[in-house]
Amino acid sequence: MSIEVQNITKLYGKQKALDQVSFTVETGQIVGFIGPNGAGKTTAIRIITGNIPPTSGMAKVEGLDVNEHDLKVKKMIGYLPEDNPLYDDLYIREYLNYVAGIYKIKNKKNRVDEVIELTGLTKEIKKQIGALSKGYRQRVGLAQAIIHDPKVLILDEPTSGLDPNQIIEIRNLISLLGKKKTVILTTHIMQEVEAICDRVVIINNGKIVADDKASQLSTSDTDNLTVIVEFDKKVNASELKGIEDVIKVVTLKNKKYLLQSKSGNDIRPKLFHYAVKNDLTVLSMNQKAKSLEEVFQELTK
Repeated sequence: MSIEVQNITKLYGKQKALDQVSFTVETGQIVGFIGPNGAGKTTAIRIITGNIPPTSGMAKVEGLDVNEHDLKVKKMIGYLPEDNPLYDDLYIREYLNYVAGIYKIKNKKNRVDEVIELTGLTKEIKKQIGALSKGYRQRVGLAQAIIHDPKVLILDEPTSGLDPNQIIEIRNLISLLGKKKTVILTTHIMQEVEAICDRVVIINNGKIVADDKASQLSTSDTDNLTVIVEFDKKVNASELKGIEDVIKVVTLKNKKYLLQSKSGNDIRPKLFHYAVKNDLTVLSMNQKAKSLEEVFQELTK
């Protein structure tokens, strides 16, 4: 187990930021850790990285308690915080040499050259960090996070403020890094989670409300189920709404109808029965999976 969070609670005075939070991340997984603003994501990340202690509970990285072995744990973690603090007056190579020195990396020059190429910084290498665009600043942040070749990467909003092209480039880099490292990624971009994450953990009001593959969450019974059916003839929408457990009917084009049922109720057998009774042929019928964004809204609204 690469990361293990056990019953963590964090209090700020009387405010409970985290409430008995538990989850694990297997070695080599990319996990999307998502939730609304103020849900407790950043607090959890700061505890895992050893920057703040929990009020109760325990976090482990590679089997080590982050409070008891904070220095060892920090050597194993690459961390890109949301605000990505950098030294604006330093040049890119100068800054990465400085970070490499902190980690006492052998063959420092070779390693700096490697991460510059890996993160696509070569084009801007002669610039001071303060003169870089937001996209290239994020690349510098990623470069410092991976320069010591950590086993675990924790990336807090790594694509925040980037344009679509930059988002794709950073996303591809994270996918590449995730082949060899364990990655926890926080983001508000659901497409990003669906594109690169093996698993999704959703937190709301300091509690874990979902933990599964994105595909599984999209087909779970988080709310009403939706079915799209196509008949060989047009039918009366009011008749479809009269079928047991159907709560909504929308007429689509080409004799297709969208039907919504009560949570957990599969109306497909009832639709087949309706078709047989009314001498109709069902040309197609599909349960419409929710998008991760819809699931997220249902669990956190």
